Amino acid sequence: MAFSGNSNSESSVRHELQLGIVARFLRLIPLDWSEEGRIGLRIEVYGCSYWSDVINFDGQGVISYRFKVKKMKIIKDVIALRFKTSESEGVILHGEGQQGDYITLELHKAKLLLQINLGSNQYGSILGHTSVTTGSLLDDNHWHSVVIERYRRNVNFTLDRHTQHFRTNGEFDHLDLDYELNFGGMPYSGKPVGGGRKNFKGCMESINYNGDNITDLARRKKLDTSSFRNLSFSCVETHTFPVFLTPAVFLGFHFRTWNPDGLLLFSNLDDGILEISLEEGKVKVHINVTTATKNYRVDLSSGSGLNDGQWHSIRLVAKENFAMLTINGEEASAVRSTSPLSITTGGTYHLGGYFLQTLFPPTQKSFQGCMQAILVDDQPADLHAVERGTVGAFENVSLDMCAIIDRCMPNHCEHGGGCRQTWDSFSCTCDGTGYTGATCHTSIYEPSCEAYKHLGSSSDTYWIDPDGSGPLSPFKVNCNMTEENVNYSATIDQMTAITTSAEYCEQSIAYSCRMSRLLNTPDGTPYTWWVGRGSEKHFYWGGSGPGIQKCACGIDRNCTDPKYDCNCDADHKQWREDSGLLVYKDHLPVSQVAVGDTNRSGSEAKLTVGPLRCQGDSK
Repeated sequence: MAFSGNSNSESSVRHELQLGIVARFLRLIPLDWSEEGRIGLRIEVYGCSYWSDVINFDGQGVISYRFKVKKMKIIKDVIALRFKTSESEGVILHGEGQQGDYITLELHKAKLLLQINLGSNQYGSILGHTSVTTGSLLDDNHWHSVVIERYRRNVNFTLDRHTQHFRTNGEFDHLDLDYELNFGGMPYSGKPVGGGRKNFKGCMESINYNGDNITDLARRKKLDTSSFRNLSFSCVETHTFPVFLTPAVFLGFHFRTWNPDGLLLFSNLDDGILEISLEEGKVKVHINVTTATKNYRVDLSSGSGLNDGQWHSIRLVAKENFAMLTINGEEASAVRSTSPLSITTGGTYHLGGYFLQTLFPPTQKSFQGCMQAILVDDQPADLHAVERGTVGAFENVSLDMCAIIDRCMPNHCEHGGGCRQTWDSFSCTCDGTGYTGATCHTSIYEPSCEAYKHLGSSSDTYWIDPDGSGPLSPFKVNCNMTEENVNYSATIDQMTAITTSAEYCEQSIAYSCRMSRLLNTPDGTPYTWWVGRGSEKHFYWGGSGPGIQKCACGIDRNCTDPKYDCNCDADHKQWREDSGLLVYKDHLPVSQVAVGDTNRSGSEAKLTVGPLRCQGDSK
């Protein structure tokens, strides 16, 4: 936040924050100098003591908030809480009714998912299920604030002060819940989330439901907390030790990244090398063992799309004549050697990169991402000892933090373009959207049939995008490119000689229309134009003059609709007409007329070009 200061030494400036800030420390930094070249900082900050109501959820316990009556028919809800966790999955709250209504807030793939159903009709033709997702990387073990405000079918879903407004599906306004609302999980299998969903594991703070302080009620034992093995009203910190590897066997570890490629682990064995890497979003293991008589190579590969920013676990078991790779707890690949193969681990494991000389150098560049829960020979790696320098060393690594950022949240790709990201940047895929450019901003289609006509296109079906880069999607239309040639008994050269030598020439032109516009368009390019001497296009009509894109009624200010400069441009369903004389003889005669706006349903037009009349002698 930036605040303006006082302009002199006598005055003072007061700022009152509209939204409260919960913080342990504040740092205030002067940003700008005075005009005299001096800067000073004198400031007073006033705050209040902050008392938090925290409950630690162990992944087993659930708090049950029992309603005062058996059935609740709720038209308005306000639910607010704060949470922090290192888990990507977990049910935060859930309630349901026997009629099929439910509300569930849960973490799914480290995003916040709200599911709500106010009821479906008895025939099932109108479904009430509504699902909204917000946020990203919410398993970062930082505090996040959630507020759900519902009035009838209108819902405000706020995460960390970013609000989504939506309206629930179906046709009902009340949320019918039976017995209770559960925080931290589900005591039994519920309708919307079903079996296999995890309970929440982490901390919640300041839980409020429709004005009731759930945390305070639990502290005073007014709620059912019997499912907790050890209910704690303090936030128990997890003991994982994340490692953030910048660009610069085991056995087992967790990782997360946006990059599809990178070296995860490398070790020189007593008689070969071990390499675990990420290649095109897959985990690959290469083991090279060289004996006196033969060279053995073991290759394992598993997984896909593992560069999705989520935590993934790797476990490698290597025994005599056997190696098995497990990804996310699922046995993925196993290799048995038909020949005697013994793998003897070396003394040093390199995580995230390798820069030393070796007989078999790693094939991948350094890893960019985060690691945690590192096990070597089934024992936790002591990274605090590495940090102190007593065991191993580290370079270009930040310990005890994960600096991952979701550059696709919010999505900067427009018009439905897909967002792809790496650790350092993002890019947009615009295939199939009808747009191009770095963020899918520029339309690949012309704005109108008229524009296609200017390009020389013939009558056909085309995609058009009338608002260009605006929010409206492109759509198909049938363009009827109508052009009429005007035939004369004399040649063009003869006609030119007549108009050049004459003192005065005129030619009448008339356009009768019904829902067929003539000159004025949103982008200024007329729907209809005529071609004169020298094959030059002209955008004025009879009764007007060169450079004036108007009809006769626009000059006389008596058009049917005063907002337009031609009667036909009013786009009326009744027949209208714009007619007049073309008298600028250097443009005559009319040799061709292009008529544009006749491809809509109900559009009709009639064009009349009169004879060329000249009189007098210019000499």
